[in-house]
This record gives sequence, C-alpha cells and structure tokens, in this order.
Amino acid sequence: MVRRRSDGTIQQRRVLQSWPTGKPFRILSIDGGGIRGVFPAAYLAELERRFLGGASVGDHFDMIAGTSTGGIITLALAKGMTAEQALSIYTKRGEKIFPSKRGLPRLLRWATSFFKPKHDQAVLREELKVEFGTTLFGEARNRCVIPSFDGLYGEPVIYKTPHHPDYKLDQHKTLVDIALHTTAAPTIFPAVKDGGYVMIDGGIWANNPIMNALVDALACYDVPRENIRILSLGTGEATFSLSETAQKGGKKDWAILLPFLAASRAQSKNALGQAFLLTGKDNVIRIDVPETDTPIALDDVARSLNELPHAARSLVEASGQQVFEKFLLEPALPYAPCVSNGA
Repeated sequence: MVRRRSDGTIQQRRVLQSWPTGKPFRILSIDGGGIRGVFPAAYLAELERRFLGGASVGDHFDMIAGTSTGGIITLALAKGMTAEQALSIYTKRGEKIFPSKRGLPRLLRWATSFFKPKHDQAVLREELKVEFGTTLFGEARNRCVIPSFDGLYGEPVIYKTPHHPDYKLDQHKTLVDIALHTTAAPTIFPAVKDGGYVMIDGGIWANNPIMNALVDALACYDVPRENIRILSLGTGEATFSLSETAQKGGKKDWAILLPFLAASRAQSKNALGQAFLLTGKDNVIRIDVPETDTPIALDDVARSLNELPHAARSLVEASGQQVFEKFLLEPALPYAPCVSNGA
C-alpha cells in the first residue's frame, strides 16, 4: 500500500519567494466542463487574434490554473501552444474523444452508461499524446496549479509545477498523465491508476480552481494580495432553483444528479466570493456563458462547437478591452522552475 500523498505535505509556512515591488501577479483560472472547454479556449483565442497578433495568451500570465477540461487548456498553454492551438484539440479531436451514440436506442444508451463510463479513455490518452508528446510537467513554461482527487484515500490532490523549492513531487510526471488525472470525470471516463493511487476528476471538489491558484500565489510569493489580478473563465452553468418536489423529497429526488449540481455550483460561487474578498472584486474578472435552462452536456460536441465559439466572440466584444488593459499590456516575467533531479 502506498503512503498518502498528504503525508509528505510540508506543514510550516513556505519561505516566500521575492516578487518585484508593485508588479501585478496575473492569474488565469479555467473551470472544468468537458467538451464545453470550447468556450474558454475560444475566448482566449479571440483575445489572441484581436490584441496579441496571434501570439500565445499564456505568455501574459504568471500562473495558470485549470480543472478537468480547464486543465487540458492550462497544460497546452504551459507547453507553449497558443489558445488557438488549444481550441483545435476540441474542434479536431472532440468527435473522437466524445463520439456520438445517437444511433443507439435511448434506453440502451442509458443502460450502458449506468453500468460503465460513457467514453473510452484510451482514445483521450492517444489524442493527448499527439498534442503533448512526452513533455514533463517540470518543463512547463508557466506556473501551473491543477486539481485532481485520489480515490484510494479520498484526498484532494493539486498538481503543481516546481515554481517553489518545496514543490518537487510532480515535476517528473508527463503532461498527458496529469491531463488524464484531472479529466477522469465519474460516469464519463474511468478512474486512472497511478503508482497505487486512483485518480479522478478534480471537478468533484474544485471545478472552479480560482482559490487553489490564489492561495498558492499568496503562499509562495511576497506579493500583496491587492496586487493579484485574476481572469476566471467558466464553461457555462445551468440555471438552478430547488423545485417544490426536491424541497420535500427524499432519496428519489436527491440520490443521483441534484447533489452534484448543487455542490459544484456552490463551490464555484463560494470560491469566487472568497477571491473577491481577498484581492478586491475589481481585481477579478469572471467571464462565463450565460446560464440556461438547457445546458450543453459535458460530451455534446455538436452543440458545443456550434454555440460556444459564437458566445466567446460576443463576450470578447463586450469585455475584451477591459481584459486587455488589465492582463495583456505586457508579457509576464520570465519563469524559471526550481527543477530538481530528485523526487
């Protein structure tokens, strides 16, 4: 039996790394959401086209955090890809990763997904290998924070690049492995066994990773919290209101989907509220698709590709200038990882 990952956690405060006086620390945070990752990727790609001459938006952030599909975009940017190239993962490979099963009878589709994950993780792995190759997390060009969850001990896991001398555990993992760990959404993909651990989607506890990144920045760097700027990108939410039936209901009303929807929504809004309190609301820009009564499913490639790029362009039209002025006027400071040959 492997020991708990948390057994190696350093308990005392970290030695703060220096940060230039008065220099903003800029964070990009990207939510989970399956194929709906088309939205944040398209939003960032539109920023690149309008304001950066096609250059990578990742070069303008000091830290990038992403959960699940947001983790894939985070890793793509940290590898040096543009958001446009990250978007192509969804546009070119989405149908392979999430093949449509509309040809099957509805009851058969439901019954199949009831007993096993809906999609083949081996396909996702092969597509990610094409994009990321054998690149290691320690070779990332950005500081990264990527949530996952260990099902062996029931503990949150946060993969972190070696941007602090204390962070040595994850640098030798490949981008592909970390992407698979953060995207192993229950019912969509199976858990991933890794060295005795059982890794599943970070979205079960941190679908919006804004606070994971903010806490890490404050813990690692000597930067005043009012000098931190955060661009937080969502992937769309369903409108939520507890029905009369659920208010009075029992297990039949609460047993399957409702608790997860409520918890995910609450986690996201709570994390945003905490970030507003710590940095000042004017230092956080949240961009998300308007809520809807007919949300796009996590694996609905057709609707995502049809609707979300249009939503992204519309929202850049409304918010792009503000984002440009707060985040994109100058590139981020060069990042030098604290790479070690040890564990």
